This record gives sequence, C-alpha cells and structure tokens, in this order.
Amino acid sequence: MAEASHAVFLSYASQDADAAQRICEALRRAGIEVFIDQRELRGGDAWDQKIRREIHDCVLFIPIVSRHTQERLEGYFRHEWKLAIERTHHMAEQKAFLVPVVVDATEDKQALVPDGFRDVQWTCLPAGETPPEFVTRIQKLLSGESGPLPMMTGRPAAGTSRRSSLLLPAVLAVGLAAAAYLLLEKPWTAKSLAFAPPPHSVAVLPFVNMSGDKEQEYFADGLAEELLDLLAKTPGLHVIARTSSFSFRGKPEDIPAIAAKLRVANVLEGSVRKSGSHVRITTQLVRAVDGDHLWSETYDREMKDIFTVQDEIAAAVVEALKVRLLPAQRVVNQHRTQSLDAYTAYLLGNQLSASDSTESNRQALAAYRRAVALDPGYAAAYSGLAVSEWRVADQTTAENAAYRRAAAAADKAIALAPTLPAGYWARGTLRYVYSFDWDGARADFDKALALDANDVRTLVIYGHLQATLARLPEAIALTQRAIALDPLSVEAWDYLGFYLICGGQLAAARDPVARFKGITEKPTPTYIGSDYLLELLTGNAQAALQRAHYSLDEGDALFATALSQHSLGHAAESQAALDALITTRADTWAYQIAEVYSWRGEGNSAIEWLERAYRQRDGGITRLAIDPLLKSLHDDRRFKALLRRLNLPE
Repeated sequence: MAEASHAVFLSYASQDADAAQRICEALRRAGIEVFIDQRELRGGDAWDQKIRREIHDCVLFIPIVSRHTQERLEGYFRHEWKLAIERTHHMAEQKAFLVPVVVDATEDKQALVPDGFRDVQWTCLPAGETPPEFVTRIQKLLSGESGPLPMMTGRPAAGTSRRSSLLLPAVLAVGLAAAAYLLLEKPWTAKSLAFAPPPHSVAVLPFVNMSGDKEQEYFADGLAEELLDLLAKTPGLHVIARTSSFSFRGKPEDIPAIAAKLRVANVLEGSVRKSGSHVRITTQLVRAVDGDHLWSETYDREMKDIFTVQDEIAAAVVEALKVRLLPAQRVVNQHRTQSLDAYTAYLLGNQLSASDSTESNRQALAAYRRAVALDPGYAAAYSGLAVSEWRVADQTTAENAAYRRAAAAADKAIALAPTLPAGYWARGTLRYVYSFDWDGARADFDKALALDANDVRTLVIYGHLQATLARLPEAIALTQRAIALDPLSVEAWDYLGFYLICGGQLAAARDPVARFKGITEKPTPTYIGSDYLLELLTGNAQAALQRAHYSLDEGDALFATALSQHSLGHAAESQAALDALITTRADTWAYQIAEVYSWRGEGNSAIEWLERAYRQRDGGITRLAIDPLLKSLHDDRRFKALLRRLNLPE
C-alpha cells in the first residue's frame, strides 16, 4: 500500500459518479484504499495541493472512460488525466500505473483519451459493476505482481496506439509501453537534451470553463487571453501568442508535450467558474521539464474585482519565474472599463473575431458596438470595432462607408488611450490595406512595437508592408520574429513561404510550406496559400489542381482551378472556372481575377482588372510589386504606371 496517500486514484466525469462509486465500494470492501473526489463542486478549487499530491503518490490511477468523457472536451477529469500522464514521464521505475476502465459501449480505438491510455490494456466494467477477478488483479498490481489485466467484455483488449504499434508491435506490458512512450515520443527525455527553452518562457493555455454553460466559454477564453497579453508586455518574459497556445484546446496533450511543441519552460493553466456577479478563478504555473508545481492560487471574487485579480495573477507568475522588474514596469491591464457588461461584450468580440469568418466577424462587430455603446470611452473596444468594420467590409460589400467607420474607430481608440498598442495596430492596418498609405502605416506599426515589441499581430502585418515595398529580407525577418512568439501560426508560416517564393527562393520555401501544411488539422490547409503557389510555380499543375479541391471556400477553389487548368492546357475548363469567379466575386476578388488573366498571358484583361482592384481598394493590390503571378506584366507600361501611382518600386 502507498504510504501517506491512497493506493488507487479513481478519476471520472461527474455523469459517471454512480459507476465510479460502485468500483470504489468493490475495491474498498477488499481493503484497498481509494481516493475518489465526490465534492459537489468538483474542480472548484481545481489545482489544490491535495489533488496533485494524491495523483503523484498513488500506486494505480484508474481513469473511467465513457460517452460522457467523449462529450466533454474540457472538464476537471481531463486535468486529472493530464497529471497522471505527466507522472508517467517522470517515474523512476517502470511499473503498471494506468488502469483505464470503460463503463459503457465506448470503443477504445475511437475514444478521445491521451495516447498513454491506449498504450495499455483496458477493462470493461459495464455501469461500474465490478467482478471479483478485477479486484484480485488490482490487489496483485498493488503488491507488485505483473500480468495482463482482464480483457474487455465482448470485444478485444485495446492494443497500443497506431504510433506505438508501428514501432513496438510486440509490446503489451505497461512498463515497456511507458518506456517506449518516453524514449520515442518525448524530446525532453534523456534520449534528447535539445529541449532547452529559455527559463523565463511561458505559454498560457485556454482556461477551462467550469460554469456549466458553454455560452460562457468566451469569458474563460477572454480571461486567459488577457493574462497572456499582460504577461507578454512584461520585460524579460518570452510569452507564446494566443494562436499557438489556444491550438491545444480539447486535445489530449499533456503539459510536457505542449511545452516541447511551443518550446517554453513553463505553462500557466486554470479554470473559471462564473455565477452571476461572482467568479472563481483557479490557476497554476507548472515547470514543464520536471512537472514541478511552481505556484497555484484560487481567487473567489466579485466580478467588479476582475481586473485586480488579473493583475495579481500576472504579478504572481512574474515573481514565481523570478523576473526582476523596475518599479515603473509594474504590469497593469490596459483594457479596463467601469462597465462589466462592456468588458464581457469586448471579450466576446475578441473570441468571435479570432475565427475571422464572414459570420463571426459580423457577430464580433455587433459585440464591439455593444461594448462602446455601454462605455463610449472604451479604447480597447474601439480598436476591435475598427478591425471588425474592415473585415466585414472586405469580406462582403467593400463598402467605402464601412472603411471610413473603421478608420474613425481606430482614431478614437488612439485618442482615448495613446499608450494602447492595439489602436496603432488597427489604424496602421487600415492605412496599409485600404488607404495604401505606406508611410502612415509604417509610423503606426513602429509606434505599436515601441509600446509592445512582442505584439505578434503587428509583427505579421508589418512584414506584409515590407513585402509590399519589395523589402523581402525585412519582411522575412519580421515574420521570423512573429514565429518565435507564435510557433503554430498558420498565417505566419504561410507568409514566410510566400515571401521566399516571391524572392525566387523556391527550394528554401519548402520548409515553411511544409510547416504551414503540418499545422492545419486537415491533410492540407483549407484555403489557397503558399503550398498551392509552390506547386504551380514548380510545374506541378496536376498536384496544384488536386490541392484546389481541398479549399472550403468556393472563390479560392475557382481561382486555383482557373490557374491550374490553364497550366494543364485545359483552356475550356480554365475559362469556366474564371467565368464563375467573375460572376460570384467580381466586387471583392478583382485582384485575383487579374492574376488569372496575367498567368494566362492576357495582359489587357489583367490590367483592366488591376485598375478595378485599385478603384475598389482591393487588399490584394498590396502584392503588386512582388507577385510572381503577375510576372507577364512587368514590361507593360500600364503596369509600371500603376506601380508609380501606388508609390511602389518598379
């Protein structure tokens, strides 16, 4: 038996409480010490020392798997699972530790569980009914005896994961599977000492919404993002950007795996329970390399104190990481408002705008409008309003009045808060993509980076501007800075590949293009990007055409099909795709239509559509000086005149 702790830790979703209780009672009747958390509000104090100590010290960890654990991508039981997997990475001796149990018809191979669970055999105990054979086997495991666990009732035992089966087809014993998991999967083990991230580096994971209302997820996300923003402004801290940190939502990844992929030494995670005017926030800071618990705290506060809590958490993290700050460098949330309703509307707008779809941008616009209506002096909300006005216009009507409203909102944000970087980023973006005011945009981006050198959005868009001005080395350098802060950013890797392609470095572009494709959830990205362009320019027209079919956007698919079919010599098919593109997207895709005509060598039509793109303030025109698809126009005097009109290098 384990000393000073329980022998068995039983982990379950709240909906499986009855089944868990039956298993617990059967084990306890045999004299086995079992820890089972039956508090009414499980996870309210989500990261207290007791839970961590129990999982650290128990001899066996029994996770209960069911349809309920599949339905919930986030929940307290998943945090217990992560802690258990983390423990396997640091076990001094290999022994049976994980004993997964399924209590319904959930199939083991389809179950959403950590890979470590699939590396061992499962036991099926329908509804938690526990036969004597299972209790006997647990007693033998506790006493150190080896041997396989009982097979699943009615179906074969779970084998190893697909990755493990390819490498170790004969491994069934828990100890060897765990050893293989350590040596083959984890770059932070003795096999490789290459994982040496900066000690003052941290990733902030999305906070778990414990409110029981999925509609409140935006609030939990917002608090985590606000903390991320606070920490990112701290001198001496390397903080991973939202795109990368939040990409692990709902995935059965443990902290060491996340840290290795993001190349950080520390991870901050937590949960939020919001009920009326009361909020409970629990947080913990974990050192990834050894799983040490550096700091944790639970905050039970009224909503009116939310900004104070954020400041306190940020200060505690900074102190725990031993970052030395000057008195003037105290980190304070710049997104404060006297209206809590305005703040929640602002957080909702942030979550919606992150998706950047036509519908989500419309909803974000409504949320930001509500925020500024509730607090007309809310600078942060005005910066969000500016970008949403622009994105909705750019994706739909291209209405000039909408762009003017966007510019006015950005000016308002700066006037209200001259030290807020977001206002300069928003105004600089509009000056760049709509007004074609390169000097004004550059001044705004310089100001934004002076206020926050780690603002990834500004680094990426500033890279776009430098590329527009044919300063490709500068564009590449800015984008590489963004990738260091946001290593899983699809946009940043895509544009890095694009800049290399535009510079004629096709071989060098293959690595960022491969990374761009590898980050996306599907085998290839769902929109046309640098991967398609590389295939087209290297003569792989058939592969490019196949790539076009993956796009979820009709305009993207038509555009890419028109280009590829021409390269394949299929004139009729190319024209049909172009005609459909003109019919459906002439008001917003004039630049892409010009690209097709140029690629086909039809210079007059290409120039006509470029002129139209210029009149429509089409954002694509910012690629005019470097676009390889426009190469056929480079000697055309009308093309050179357009470059001069835009003050771009010839």
